Amino acid sequence: MEKITLAATIDNLQQVTDFAAEKLEAHDCPLKASMQLELVIEEIFVNIASYAYEPSTGDATFCVDFEENPTAVLLTFIDGGKPYNPLEKTDPDISLDAEEREIGGLGIFLVKNNVDEISYERTDDKNILRMKKLF
Repeated sequence: MEKITLAATIDNLQQVTDFAAEKLEAHDCPLKASMQLELVIEEIFVNIASYAYEPSTGDATFCVDFEENPTAVLLTFIDGGKPYNPLEKTDPDISLDAEEREIGGLGIFLVKNNVDEISYERTDDKNILRMKKLF
């Protein structure tokens, strides 16, 4: 498993996505899966940077690991911010017009629809979000 820990700020988003892109490319991740994962990584990191430590800041750790048979990438985000399980958020009713929908929840909905498995746990005062994407 390879990981990067940095301040959870929007300014560090590019560093996280570059780190992920390098690891995915090294494991011959298909372009479609890489693009889906970039969306996932951006959504989760921006949420951590925007809300986890509000009004102050803290660190976020992003881990990447790979499995064989079937080939998959495992992504893990860890932060010491406020307890928050994004999986408890009700999926938005996408059959409604945007003006009729409640605000929020679309990002995690997109994340859930771009990975094959997702789980959350709160351990040692840390939010741990794990995702798995087969490719």
